[in-house]
Amino acid sequence: MKTSHLIAILLVIFLGGAALYVATDMMLPGPKEDRGSGQPSVGGPFSLTNHLGQRVTEKSFAGKYMLVYFGYTFCPDVCPTELQLISEALDLLGKDADQVTPIFITVDPKRDNAEVMRDYVKVFNDRLVGLTGTEAEIKAAAKAYKVYYNPSKDGDAENYLMDHSSITFLMDRQGRYAAHFSYGSKPEVMAARIRKFLKAEKD
Repeated sequence: MKTSHLIAILLVIFLGGAALYVATDMMLPGPKEDRGSGQPSVGGPFSLTNHLGQRVTEKSFAGKYMLVYFGYTFCPDVCPTELQLISEALDLLGKDADQVTPIFITVDPKRDNAEVMRDYVKVFNDRLVGLTGTEAEIKAAAKAYKVYYNPSKDGDAENYLMDHSSITFLMDRQGRYAAHFSYGSKPEVMAARIRKFLKAEKD
C-alpha cells in the first residue's frame, strides 16, 4: 500500500473518531465542567409548597439525606409502586431512617394541590413530604433534577395521564447528588446503599 493511501485512511479514521467524540459530548447532559469534575449536575435550588401548605426550599431539608421522586397522585401504577418501595426501604433502615427525608414532587400541579398531596402522602409513610407549586416552580425543579414530564395525549382536560421519568434520587446532607435508583429497585438495595453512605461518614 502506498504511503499516501495509508495516510489518507488514517486521516479518515481520525476525523471520524473526532466527529463521534464531539457528537457524544454534545449529547451528554450538564455543563462540561460538572462532568469533568466527576460530580453529576443533578439537583439544585427549588422553592415549593409542602403538603401542609408551607413554603419550603432545598435548604429546609439540609442536614439530612433526601430521597427525591417526581410523579403525580393520579398515576395509576408507577408512582404508587415507587413510593411504596421507598417506604419499605425506610422501614428496613430502622433508626437510620431518621437521617433521611423522602420527598415526592408532583409533575401535575394543576390537580395536585397541597390538600391533595396531604391526603396522598399519608398513605405511604409518615416521613414522606409532598411538594407542589406553580407550573413554573415545578418546571424549574424538574429541570434541576433533569426529570422529563409531559401530559399524555390520551384523555381529556380533566382526565389525563402524565408521561414522566421514574428515578429516585439520593441527595446528600448538603443537597448534592449522591446516587440514584432506577424504576423497580428493590428496597433492600436502596437501604443498603444509604447505609453505605451513613457508614462512610463515621469511618
